[in-house]
Amino acid sequence: MIQSVQRAAQILAVLGSGTPRLGVTEIADRVGLAKPTVHGLLRTLEAHDLVEQDPDTGKYSLGPGVLQLGNAYLDGSDLRARSLRWAESLAQRAGEAVWVATLSGSRVIVLHHVFRPDNTVQILEVGAAIPWHACALGHAIVAFLSDAQRARALAGELAPLTGRTKTTRTALNRALAQVRQRGYAVEDQEATVGDAGIAAPILARDGVVAGAIGVVGAADRLLAPDARDELVRAVGETARAISRDLGAGRGGVVLSALS
Repeated sequence: MIQSVQRAAQILAVLGSGTPRLGVTEIADRVGLAKPTVHGLLRTLEAHDLVEQDPDTGKYSLGPGVLQLGNAYLDGSDLRARSLRWAESLAQRAGEAVWVATLSGSRVIVLHHVFRPDNTVQILEVGAAIPWHACALGHAIVAFLSDAQRARALAGELAPLTGRTKTTRTALNRALAQVRQRGYAVEDQEATVGDAGIAAPILARDGVVAGAIGVVGAADRLLAPDARDELVRAVGETARAISRDLGAGRGGVVLSALS
């Protein structure tokens, strides 16, 4: 790897980790580099609009160039493009918000978001990053990775987001095995108190998992006995349809008996 590029990528990752603005000293401490080195890299990134400096505080944040790159990524995502009409159809069928996501490191990134089809105020979540272990989308993806990839995912940080988040490898391995058996994942208030998710994997050619699609919403709606089974069917059928569009075999992941 080219060291300067790696260091610049580390700085961008730190600035994108949740803290709005950081000073040179803070960044240097987090990436383990000398302050003059970090300052030089920041100046270079600033020249390309990838970071910007607050004139009052002198602290740095991500710049507009990052948004341009993000939009270019979304525009070029085959997974997102193939999911658009299916996600819209699923939202109408389910009466719930729909997310399409892919795995990036230890998080799932929302590539597409269809609002719940009602008049409630909703926030667009495209670009949101959620720890994979705390959401149904993440479980649906990681469960169908190779053994080596799954082991790497489980080796990372597994911090709790709520009191219900699974944070032990034993509990997560058990949950992932259940996802592989059933063909879908269910999350009950593990990422956000009051919210739940039901998701299924999207496969590409050769059965490689490309991402996941799922419904997200209030736990009392999604997991109600009279709603959950139909949502599972709708999500699974939609995931298989997108998988076929991506070139997966017609079989794909088959849902087991609903339970």
